[in-house]
Amino acid sequence: MSDQFDVRYIAQLARLELSADEIAKFQSQLGQVLSHVEKLGAVDVSAVEPTAHANQVVNVFRADEPRDWFTPEVALSNAPRSANGLFIVPKVIE
Repeated sequence: MSDQFDVRYIAQLARLELSADEIAKFQSQLGQVLSHVEKLGAVDVSAVEPTAHANQVVNVFRADEPRDWFTPEVALSNAPRSANGLFIVPKVIE
């Protein structure tokens, strides 16, 4: 498979229309990227522990503790319509 075919195929997948000059330019750039990826494959990472994140991830949320909040009466106090402790809203699906 030629480099030119790769560039045309990738452009087709991305729905890009490329000129011949752009194909030539991207052909050399794609070759450079693939060359760099091959170099990364040669690096010995056998002693590196697999990680999902580069930095340690910790939970930054507050504890989920119960606390006083609105009573149903207070929550419904500004509602235009309510019945049986529920909000009455216009029907949106026919």
